[in-house]
Formats: sequence, C-alpha cells, structure tokens
Amino acid sequence: MTMTDKTTVPPEAPPNCELCPRLVTYRSQNRLNHPGWFNAPVPSFGDENARLLVIGLAPGVTGANKTGRPFTGDWAGDLLYATFAKFGFSEGEYQARPDDGLVLKDAMITNAVRCVPPKNKPVGSEVNNCREYLTARIDALPKAQVLLCLGKISHDSTLRAFDLKVKDHPFGHGSEYRLPDNRILLSSYHCSRYNTNTGRLTTEMFEAVFARANELLGR
Repeated sequence: MTMTDKTTVPPEAPPNCELCPRLVTYRSQNRLNHPGWFNAPVPSFGDENARLLVIGLAPGVTGANKTGRPFTGDWAGDLLYATFAKFGFSEGEYQARPDDGLVLKDAMITNAVRCVPPKNKPVGSEVNNCREYLTARIDALPKAQVLLCLGKISHDSTLRAFDLKVKDHPFGHGSEYRLPDNRILLSSYHCSRYNTNTGRLTTEMFEAVFARANELLGR
C-alpha cells in the first residue's frame, strides 16, 4: 500500500477539480473554445482487476482532453494501444475514439496528472497536487503487480507516492525497482511523437518493456 490513507481520497478526480489554479483556468478556456470536448480530469481506463497499471504523464489537449479516454486520439495512443494488443492486454480494435468498443484486459491506464496542462507540461506543484489521485488509484488496484511508468515525471511521482527517494531510484528506459509492498516499478521513455520521431524511443524498445511486464506477470 502507498503512503496515503486510501479511505480519504477517491481514485478519480471530480469533474471540476480545483486543486491547480493554472489547470482550472486552462480547462475553462478549453470549455469556451471547444464546448464539445471532454475538458475535465480524464479518468483511468481499463480492468478493475488489472495486474498491470500503466501510468502516463497527462492528457494531451487534442487527445484525451478531447475524447475523455487516456491516450485516445493522439500519436502516443496509437503506439500504446497497438502494443497493448500485441501483448494480449486488449480486445477489440482501437479506433482513436472512446466509443470504439476497445476493452483492456488485465491492464489499466491512468495519468500522473489528470487534467490537460498548457503546452503539455505540468509544473511540479500540479504533479504534487494530483498525486493523491494517483496514490488512490494504485491503492484501488490490489491485484496490480507491475506499475509501468511512461516518462520521468510519472516515474518520480510514483516513487514519491510510496515515500521513496527519487535519487535512490533513478529513471531510465527499462529501469526496474521493487516497491515496499512488493510490486514492481517498471519504466519506459514516454511513447510521445517527439520521442519516437527523434529515435529516443523505438517500437522495439517500447515492446521490450511490455515483454518484461508480461514476464513479471507470468503471462
């Protein structure tokens, strides 16, 4: 179990969460400019009995912030959901919309920050504020054995959810640490378009991390 009292905070943020003033302002602007979009904290998506929890950074403005489902509607989602399918974590066809019928099996996706940040970059206080929901989400998945973090921010925030020192558990692609409750923290470079376009992350590298997750889960 993480360091937060799981009886006090729900695993999902309320639609009009006001913890982060900058994100509230940005949400209000998006609601005015794009009234047909989701424009709210994006809830986690997947299997409530999941043994794999994938933790991303934050919703993309024209991706999850628009569609209301994590990693749905942007490049990062194309790679992530294709990888889920390849390794047997999904059923149905991903069509980049929340009503496509896709179902995750033995997996769930959440984000370290639930609201879309300006320029896709949350600041430290926003990551810290939203950690209570990340912590509650982890605690609400007692069967989760592997926490797969996409990027350094989600890696560091997850460590802090367990009251662990970041300097003692440095982020790296494929880094792996055992957490105090015996779960495994596994990390990858984020599957963003920037990382894949620059070659920092290849499809093969990303799939290797999922292969390791499968191995850890005995699948």
